[in-house]
Amino acid sequence: MATSKGGIHMSNQRVEKAVSLFDSGFNCSQAVFVAFADGLDEKTALRLATGFGGGFARQGEVCGAVCGGVMAIGLKYGRGTIEDTDARAKTYSLVNEFMRRFQECQGNMLCRDLLGVDHSTPEGHQEATDRGLYKEFCPKLVRCAAEILAEMLR
Repeated sequence: MATSKGGIHMSNQRVEKAVSLFDSGFNCSQAVFVAFADGLDEKTALRLATGFGGGFARQGEVCGAVCGGVMAIGLKYGRGTIEDTDARAKTYSLVNEFMRRFQECQGNMLCRDLLGVDHSTPEGHQEATDRGLYKEFCPKLVRCAAEILAEMLR
C-alpha cells in the first residue's frame, strides 16, 4: 500500500529501517536516530549518535533508543536561533511525550534497569551478551522507540 511520504507506509519503513540498522551492528541510538534523521547524510547521523548507545557509552543511563529519539525530535523541531523560543517549547513538549510513552511501554528508561544488567563493566557486558540481551531484548526497545517516533513525527 503506497501512501504519502508522511503516511503509514513511510512510518513503517522508518521503524523497519531502525530495527535493520540495529540488527546489522549499529547501536540502539544510531539505529533510531538515523531512521528519522531527515536532512542529514547517514554517515554524519551515525557518527552523531554513536556515543549514546548503551545508555551513554554503555554506562546504563538513559536507553540509547530513547536518546536517538530525542535527537530526532530535536533535529526536526529544535531551536536553531536564540529568538525561537516557540521551537524550544515545542521540542520540550514532544520530548516529554516521547519519554513518557516509552516509559509506559517499557516500564523504565534506564538501560541498566531495562536490561537487568549493569553492562558498564566487562563482566556485566559479557553477561548481557551471554544472555542474548543485545540480540533478543534490545531490538524490542529500538522498535518501541521507533514506533512512538513514527506516530509522533508524521
